[in-house]
Amino acid sequence: MPIKTFRGLIADSTQDTIVLHTNNGSTGYRIIKFELFNNDPGGNDTEHVVKIFKIDGKALNNLVDFSDNTLLAAGFIGNSTQATAYPPLASVIFDGEIFNQDIYVIHRSEGTAQPINYYIELETIKLDLNENTVATLKDIRNETLTV
Repeated sequence: MPIKTFRGLIADSTQDTIVLHTNNGSTGYRIIKFELFNNDPGGNDTEHVVKIFKIDGKALNNLVDFSDNTLLAAGFIGNSTQATAYPPLASVIFDGEIFNQDIYVIHRSEGTAQPINYYIELETIKLDLNENTVATLKDIRNETLTV
């Protein structure tokens, strides 16, 4: 299957929208890689939380709730200027769920307001009518749950 890649530098307390929707919803996507990279490696002490959601308008905070059915991925990266005492930390977790709508990347930094680089690889999946319906209904259900 074809792979789509997205990368960007996202500022603290902001959201990027990755436009994926199509007119008929017959193209699905699954996250196969999600990575974070400091904008200023070795610079300031930083802690970053980056989350990917299926819906718009999620809170810009550092809280990660894996029971949230709209959360597709979460990543944490920390960097200390005292690398010998505190080595860099990184952790990324993503779900294998198939979706066919836009996704939203949210970033929150702790300590400094530094931006962070992200890189996402999505597997492109051709959806049949049943899979299309299921993915679309999940998206509709997620929208109604957050209102």
